[in-house]
Amino acid sequence: MRTTSNPIFRNLPQQQRGGGYAGFGSPTAGATQFDQYGQPYQQPYQQQPYQQAPATRPMTIDDVVTKTGITLGVVTVMAIISYALTSMNNGLAGLFVGVGGLVGFILVMVASFGRKQDNPAIVLSYAAFEGLFLGALSFVFTNVKFGGVGGASLIGEAVLGTFGVFFGMLVVYKTGAIRVTPRFTRMMVAAMIGVLVLVVGNVIASFFTPGGFGLRDGGPLSIVFSLIVIGIAAFSFLLDFDAADQLIRAGAPERAAWSVALGLTVTLVWLYIEILRLLSYLQRN
Repeated sequence: MRTTSNPIFRNLPQQQRGGGYAGFGSPTAGATQFDQYGQPYQQPYQQQPYQQAPATRPMTIDDVVTKTGITLGVVTVMAIISYALTSMNNGLAGLFVGVGGLVGFILVMVASFGRKQDNPAIVLSYAAFEGLFLGALSFVFTNVKFGGVGGASLIGEAVLGTFGVFFGMLVVYKTGAIRVTPRFTRMMVAAMIGVLVLVVGNVIASFFTPGGFGLRDGGPLSIVFSLIVIGIAAFSFLLDFDAADQLIRAGAPERAAWSVALGLTVTLVWLYIEILRLLSYLQRN
């Protein structure tokens, strides 16, 4: 018998061989038998074998694509709403950037250290707050009132650049041009920690010196630093693709696709912000 691709029907108990679903065709089906005294004959109770349906099915690449699409859809919708509200009331920019960025960061930390990466409620909540953050931040980067340049067209260029890099790295991964080895993973982790330390150090230095180390003031050093960060973010996709591959090969449950969606979304958001920042630098110069 051909099995259905619908997991709901696939998990139903299978029909036993040699009999109907409700015992149709047996002598006791549909008729009542009587004993010698004319009383209904009671059949002794027989416990039917129970087949427990599997709790879940293994994760597939389709699950990863679907969950990632849903997560990015929430980010996009919330970003559009945030951008529209901020354009009507510029005073909301700081609120949306602060609340969205802070709550999004907290949710990622909860998911990572609380081992809740596969919790759809946390993943979609992160997507909603990150969209709130991105919409307002995009408005700040492109609005002259906040020192931004380029207008909405800059956002479109950043989006195209982000997905261009994403699909480019997907091709690199699928062709095996760059293999994800333990050494490569260690190098990427070290690079990301180094970037984080420099960014935090630049913020702290900015309290004492205007512009800090000059990593975010729009000058030549800022352009070089943004290019380096974009490169690190791009190669981070290889780690995300490899993680998805390993989960699929290990037979991870379908729910694990949410953790892959979260990782890909975090990297996409990071890459988009850096590309938008770089474009604003180039437009300004």
